[in-house]
Amino acid sequence: MGSGSWGTTFAQVVADAGTPVMLWSRREEVARAINEQHRNPDYLGELRLPTAVRATTDPAEALRGAAFVVLAVPAQSLRDNLAAWRELMPAGAVLISLMKGIERSTGLRMSQVIASELGWPSERIAVVSGPNLAIEIAGRQPTATVVAASSLPTAEAVAGLTANAYFRPYTNEDVIGVEFGGAVKNVIALAVGMASGLGLGDNSKASIITRGLAETTRLALAAGGRQQTLAGLAGLGDLVATCASPLSRNRTVGELLGQGLSLDEVVRQTKQTAEGVKSCAAILALGEELGIDLPITEAVVNVLDGRLPVAELPAGLLSRKLKSEHQ
Repeated sequence: MGSGSWGTTFAQVVADAGTPVMLWSRREEVARAINEQHRNPDYLGELRLPTAVRATTDPAEALRGAAFVVLAVPAQSLRDNLAAWRELMPAGAVLISLMKGIERSTGLRMSQVIASELGWPSERIAVVSGPNLAIEIAGRQPTATVVAASSLPTAEAVAGLTANAYFRPYTNEDVIGVEFGGAVKNVIALAVGMASGLGLGDNSKASIITRGLAETTRLALAAGGRQQTLAGLAGLGDLVATCASPLSRNRTVGELLGQGLSLDEVVRQTKQTAEGVKSCAAILALGEELGIDLPITEAVVNVLDGRLPVAELPAGLLSRKLKSEHQ
């Protein structure tokens, strides 16, 4: 459900693993290109999709009889979409979230939004996260990822659905840690992008990435996640890929902000969703609620809200009170 770059790529992953996929697209021209040309040119250029991937603009057709329903819409539109699809959801299906964000109005993780909006059992909700740069996976470059679910058999079923010659899923029962790793790394990538846009070098960016991992870990642990999850693919792995790659939307947005563009100008230029922009205030509010210090997130929020000039972001982080690295 969702034919953007990651939704379409994940459909390819499943099809290459041997299962046919019906892809729901909001726009008729996208569905037509997938069905007639086996391409999604708006998001994946000339890359050809398997013939086992079909598309429709009718959510009822897409959902009919599905054993697995993959949710790949922007995080902040998830609840409204679920409300529209509630009566169409096939009973007994496993719902798979590809979204890496925190709902702004509630502070809920995506699996929590699914459970609360649909009344879906948590043991039939799975989350896929990790270093998931869509265009590389669409090009069938080898990658590893994490499938998390509170029920190990559910995680194993989704792993079996997706494992193929280039996509290696690992299972994890720490849904909280996996979701926080995926959401907060987007905010850290915005900060790294800002540093790059300001012309700062690799020492500065490595410092932000490393302290960003510490920030993410503190929040996840306070919410009930596990430290080893944040040291793995859904934490460190996803953080490094998103902060280092020019393919990362969040890093790109941050870089353009660092170069002096306004947020409105950046949105017009990039034309794709950078979940960190949408989720950062909700993440900061969660930190405050849990008593967790999130200085990088706070600085990003202040830049986006216009309270902190982007050029002052590095000095603001460096001038904080000295403390132990492990606090």
